[in-house]
Amino acid sequence: MILHVDMDAFYAAIEQRDHPELRGRPVVVGGSSQRGVVMAASYEARRFGIQSAMPGRRAAELCPEAIFISSRMQHYAEVGRQVREIFQRYTPLVQPLSLDEAFLDVSGSIRLHGLPETIGKSIKQTIRSELGLTASVGIAPLKFVAKIASDLNKPDGFVQVSEEGLRDFLDPLPVSRLWGVGRVGRDKLQRLNLTRIGDIRVFDADVLKQKFGRWGEHLWRLANGIDPRKVVPDHRAKQISHERTFNEDISDENMLNAAVSHLSQQVARRLRRNGRQTRSVSLKYRREDFQTFSHTQKLAQPTDSTDKIASIATELLNTMRGRQPRPVRQIGVSLGSLTENDAPQQLSLFESKPHEQRDIDQIVDAISDQMGGDPIYRATSHQWVAREKRD
Repeated sequence: MILHVDMDAFYAAIEQRDHPELRGRPVVVGGSSQRGVVMAASYEARRFGIQSAMPGRRAAELCPEAIFISSRMQHYAEVGRQVREIFQRYTPLVQPLSLDEAFLDVSGSIRLHGLPETIGKSIKQTIRSELGLTASVGIAPLKFVAKIASDLNKPDGFVQVSEEGLRDFLDPLPVSRLWGVGRVGRDKLQRLNLTRIGDIRVFDADVLKQKFGRWGEHLWRLANGIDPRKVVPDHRAKQISHERTFNEDISDENMLNAAVSHLSQQVARRLRRNGRQTRSVSLKYRREDFQTFSHTQKLAQPTDSTDKIASIATELLNTMRGRQPRPVRQIGVSLGSLTENDAPQQLSLFESKPHEQRDIDQIVDAISDQMGGDPIYRATSHQWVAREKRD
């Protein structure tokens, strides 16, 4: 069985824990009443419609009583490490998605720690007693169902779905609960009168594939409880990837290049964190009509260099743009054919200043681990990072 553990309003909850006078009050982390963007909002603030990524000015309009707090990313990252340490007590199969959420496969932990329900409740209680925070837990035989389950009764939620109960659980839920269905996808499905997951389950799979390609086939499989994806920690993964679905389709070449540069930095950092190197770089590219393409370049020598990975990913993007110039709704960078942990690296005789590049990567990683987030990023990523903060 798989657990999805999601910390409740993580950044804001930490501030309310550390500052008791903020408990029960609408707290907004990041932004201000004049500028900036909301990073997190307490549940008291969310009742006014305040959400992450919202401009601070808009948040202040929705709730004039909101208390704006400057972010402390280094502190949040440290608490996130404490949360992951708790997860590791119950199973080594932990797949972090961010500082505040992760998948856990507890199938091999039942003899030692009890049934999945017992493990989930124990994790919640341990987080509460040791860290003074609450988490929502979803338990299910499939990853995406565990994720949905953890979202249903937040905050402090606990939902378990059995193998036999998958259909009854999924059928009445809106299609937007499925991975990969955003506003545009929901509208496309509604044109076929597909509003609930159960509607997709009984719909003709061939028609869905004909209309939406792989995306349609993917949705039909999920709706029918078919999801072979396992919980895979980065140090055991066959590939490491990072992708981004845009709120609006993007055609701007500079913005797409900046997004790919930023994604490259994310996957390269995860690669180094787990002592691995890659022998191939791939670019995933989904157009506004949901048609998806990918292109891969193999490397003569394995690498963990951000500069090398970003350079190849950018070349792949330029190739894809030449072939598929239509607007893009999702893009991703993945690294495959990974070496074993801490395998020795053979440096190229023809690579320019490899030691200097490695030193730069190590310094950036150290600062990022200490401060959390992306305090330092490549200049080629600036347009994308600025957009993320602005949006």
